[in-house]
Amino acid sequence: MVMPGFPRNTLDSEGLPVWIGDLACEDPNHSLHFVKGIDPVQALRVLRVEPGSIQPCVLPDEKPDPYTSLPSAAFAGNAENAATLLAGRIGEWTFVYDDLGYTFDGTADALSDEGRTAVTTVYTINGHASLHYAVDGEELEEVIIDDMSLEERLPGMPAELATAFEAAGIADWDDLEPGEVDSLIGMRAACALAGAAFTLDEIRRIPLLMAQRNSGDRVPSGA
Repeated sequence: MVMPGFPRNTLDSEGLPVWIGDLACEDPNHSLHFVKGIDPVQALRVLRVEPGSIQPCVLPDEKPDPYTSLPSAAFAGNAENAATLLAGRIGEWTFVYDDLGYTFDGTADALSDEGRTAVTTVYTINGHASLHYAVDGEELEEVIIDDMSLEERLPGMPAELATAFEAAGIADWDDLEPGEVDSLIGMRAACALAGAAFTLDEIRRIPLLMAQRNSGDRVPSGA
């Protein structure tokens, strides 16, 4: 695999950033957000987490079973039908990882309000993937990974997003047709945009927050 934005030890054999894979459960249905210019508490509040659920997080050494994410394992008494969101800040960017993908629709728009830049990407249990890029409360680019042609899309993308996709590269999956991208490219592009090519050990060394969010709570645009 050739992913110029990622050192060798920061991707797994499928091309997923290792810190995301280490957080996720087996066969994940998850989403990932990055936003520049606000702290983790503010980002979680934009995402309409459960009131009072925001608390410091110390990630456990391992997952208790294949079906539990590492953030969920850290959240004692995890509520039924609630996603666990993990948030932290590195440099100018705050990340929020949602282990069940409940925060997706309208999220990039809401996080980017008041002049900020944000990106949201999702990967479903069925392998469907997409990415949303927004600035100042407005979505500027929606990328449906499933039927994306990188060669066709790159010229029309905002410059920093195009650079992120170029840094993400394309995994060398055997079933890809010439010119076809792998479905994990959205996760890599989001990480490349924020300079988040790191490992779980590096994540453990920064202050982390976690919170819970129910499936039915939609993030309103401009929150």
